[in-house]
Amino acid sequence: MKRTKQPVNLPWVGYVRVSTKDQAESGLSLESQETKIRAMATVKGVILTDVLVDKAESAKSLDRPRVQDLLTMIRERKIAGVIIAKLDRLTRSVRDLGELVDLFQSCDVSIISTYETLDTTTANGRMILNITATIAQWEREIICERTRDALGLKLSRGEHAGNVAYGYRSVDGKAVPDEQEQAILELAVKLRAKGMTLAGVAEALNKAGHRTRRGTAWKLQYVDRILKSRKQQ
Repeated sequence: MKRTKQPVNLPWVGYVRVSTKDQAESGLSLESQETKIRAMATVKGVILTDVLVDKAESAKSLDRPRVQDLLTMIRERKIAGVIIAKLDRLTRSVRDLGELVDLFQSCDVSIISTYETLDTTTANGRMILNITATIAQWEREIICERTRDALGLKLSRGEHAGNVAYGYRSVDGKAVPDEQEQAILELAVKLRAKGMTLAGVAEALNKAGHRTRRGTAWKLQYVDRILKSRKQQ
């Protein structure tokens, strides 16, 4: 992909994330990540103007407050690069990783990960990141294919394994469509297809009076889960 020349002397930012409330409250993991990031900035001789922090946030999607701030900075070409302590602090989703790689490259923004010793300011670093994204995408597609085939076979037999997928209910040991859940699922799919974020879809479902299978309010994690399960059916 063609790289767009960035203005010189743009600043860098750091990004840290912890996934649990306990980690966020203790601050130990956050402090450790930030220490590594600032040390790397010193080694590389780059200007680090801020460290963005997401507390008690999952990396299964990019619907996180400070990640969205980071993406805005990248798209508006306000930074030259990002430093992270570990790649999974940024994302655990192979799909999102591929999208991030494309965005970083198209906006000529570099990324450095202290754990993986990844540095895309170099040609070797860019090659390694591309290979990592390609392998991750391949693994994801293989897993999805196997899961989809297995679930499809079970559904064709009227069987189900483990928890019944959202949109279905168990009747005499067989998975049958649940009309109410199917309607909610289709609405979520349509809203997502229009470009709405997972958090936006959750908010829309709640405003419409819909509740999860457990009778609780929708959250972006729940929306992400049912949409992924639908793709595997």
